[in-house]
Amino acid sequence: PVEHREHVVQHAHELRRGELAVHLRPKEYGLLALLASHPCRAYTRRELLERVWGHDRASGQRTVDVHVRWLRSKIESDPERPVHLVTVRGVGYRLDPPDR
Repeated sequence: PVEHREHVVQHAHELRRGELAVHLRPKEYGLLALLASHPCRAYTRRELLERVWGHDRASGQRTVDVHVRWLRSKIESDPERPVHLVTVRGVGYRLDPPDR
C-alpha cells in the first residue's frame, strides 16, 4: 500500500484524510504509488508515462501534467503552491515526505 502523510487505501484507490475519503482515479493512484515508492526521487515525464501509462509518446507528456494537477488538488493544502508533489524544473516531478 501507499502511505504518505494521509492514509491511502490500496484496493479502494482512496485517500483518507482523517474522516474524509478522497477518491483517486486509477492513474492518479498509480502516479502516487510510484512517486511514494521512492520519496524525493525526481521522475521525468517520460518515466512516469512508461511506468504508469505503459507507453512512451512525446505528445502524451501533457497527460502527466494534467494528472499531477488533479492529484495535487487532492493531496495539497494549497495546490498552487505544492509542498509534497513538487515540480523539479527541467526534470519532472517528485514526492517529498511531510517532514522534509
